[in-house]
Amino acid sequence: MPVSACIITFNEADRIGDCIASLAFCDEIVVVDSHSTDATVEIAQRMGARVLQRPFDGFRSQKQFAIEQATHDWVLCLDADERVSDALRAAIEAERAGGFAGAAGYRFARLSEYFGKFLRHGNAYPDRVLRLFDRRRGGWRGTREVHEAASVDGEVRTLRGDLIHYPYRSLEQQLLKTQRYARMMAEHDFARGKRATLGKLIVSPAWRFWRGYVLRGGFLDGWHGLVYAYVRANYVRQKTIMLWMLQNGQRVA
Repeated sequence: MPVSACIITFNEADRIGDCIASLAFCDEIVVVDSHSTDATVEIAQRMGARVLQRPFDGFRSQKQFAIEQATHDWVLCLDADERVSDALRAAIEAERAGGFAGAAGYRFARLSEYFGKFLRHGNAYPDRVLRLFDRRRGGWRGTREVHEAASVDGEVRTLRGDLIHYPYRSLEQQLLKTQRYARMMAEHDFARGKRATLGKLIVSPAWRFWRGYVLRGGFLDGWHGLVYAYVRANYVRQKTIMLWMLQNGQRVA
């Protein structure tokens, strides 16, 4: 059963090579690039990927476009900062050998590296994601362009092995990225009629920290887990504040 790997990129020259290398078992690699200004396109083409250019209009839209350009109906979707581990590759190949019989898609755990340590507890892990699926039965659906998720009609199975994730180049980059995502989510929620309350402003960030760091054992990851929990709680705080500002007629960007 042939599989197309689909990746979206923008200025990922330092990471796209390792991503594509981990997908060597796939029958095709499609890269949809948002007009990178670094060597992303050249590296991807040199490694055998088929590269298409498309202006960025949202993560979900970009990923849906990518799977629509694939040659094969079974697609494996990755971001440039992700790699398929050996264990996950073996699990995927075993299912492929059986023709993906009876399944519409597969989810697997995502293991994130955080400034020198892989986080194995808290809200960071296992962070299961649906990334391998039959595009005839689903895709990147809905209207939310950030924190997008694929869905399928049919049975979804869980595979062993991890999708290795290298999400942040620096703390500054993480803070800027989470602020951008917070704004996008606040705008999305506001457009859907969702509203912030004074209670949510106070309680939601504290609950995110407590749930991840204490209830889910984020403290077991040491200081890395502590910093991660604080930053994620701050994301919730930013998103709620921005939603509060929007509903009170204020600009957030």
